[in-house]
Amino acid sequence: SIKMQAVVLVERGKIELTSVPVPEPKENEALVKIFAAALNRRDYFITQNLYPLIEEGKISGSDGCGVVVKVGSAKNNEWRGKEVVINPTFHWGNSEETHSLDMRILGNPYNGTLAQYVCIPVDRLSAKPQHLNYKQAAALPLAGLTAYRAVVSQGQVKSKQKVLVTGIGGGVSPFCVQFASALGADVFVTSSQSSKIEWSVKNLGAKGGANYKEDGWDAKLRREAKGLFDLIIDGAAGDNFEKLQKILRPGGRIVSYGGTTLSKPTLDIYRLFLTQQKIIGTSMGSDKDWVEMIDCVNKHKIVPVISSERPLSQAVEAIAEMGGSQANQLGKVVITVDIPSKL
Repeated sequence: SIKMQAVVLVERGKIELTSVPVPEPKENEALVKIFAAALNRRDYFITQNLYPLIEEGKISGSDGCGVVVKVGSAKNNEWRGKEVVINPTFHWGNSEETHSLDMRILGNPYNGTLAQYVCIPVDRLSAKPQHLNYKQAAALPLAGLTAYRAVVSQGQVKSKQKVLVTGIGGGVSPFCVQFASALGADVFVTSSQSSKIEWSVKNLGAKGGANYKEDGWDAKLRREAKGLFDLIIDGAAGDNFEKLQKILRPGGRIVSYGGTTLSKPTLDIYRLFLTQQKIIGTSMGSDKDWVEMIDCVNKHKIVPVISSERPLSQAVEAIAEMGGSQANQLGKVVITVDIPSKL
């Protein structure tokens, strides 16, 4: 059988770039030749054995862009030759409120995108947004979906609202700023680096921000925003959580999509009930969120932010580096696989 290069979990806690057979698409599946993929913290956490449902021998990677080269059923022939992005959420379920217990994410236990080819159910495919190149499109799926659900479905962002996105830098937060700005909100950011705040104002449509390492950052934000925030999108949790409540208006929302500080947040329970604030969790996104997110990207010509790019041959090292400081990251780490050369 024909072989391909892929990043495989060879044993618990260990991934390697290795040679595996090119898969055959089954009924209702398409074989996608991957042009570019992108990394998520999830890829690193798999190497740390932090997930219950991972399986040895499976290929990592949740984000990808490529072209359909083969389909498993003739009825899906219209997909052949189409350039696509891949929805990484499988089996979300029937509720918009939350995902089912059967929900899985592409890239272990299902074989993922850090490979030259991947078999994907055709109902997980969408046409690549035409204004994006292959690398930008590869950077979109998981972080874009997470951000869209956080800001729109769970955050219910409205035009002219004051929105705060904390910890600008990783994969999700730049998308949060882009979506909220595109939908007419006044967006502010926090970071541990002032240069990232300036960059967000210049490139993402943010109105301002504050360095959370500096004393009085919460008061500074309140001054810059000229009031309290309607919506705060947070992926850090930790010690600053209580301060976020202080700058959130009565009845306002905090949407939490992660806890990268890995420490329990302190909560002002009295402020929570006396001012009727809402704290809302969010994870991944439904098929409806996915379709709306792609539409929003196309309509507002949103371009994913790429922090750095590496070839597939360096993917294992790039994933290991996600365990270190993310201080210099701003956007997504893209892995180039087989980018077509321009004719």
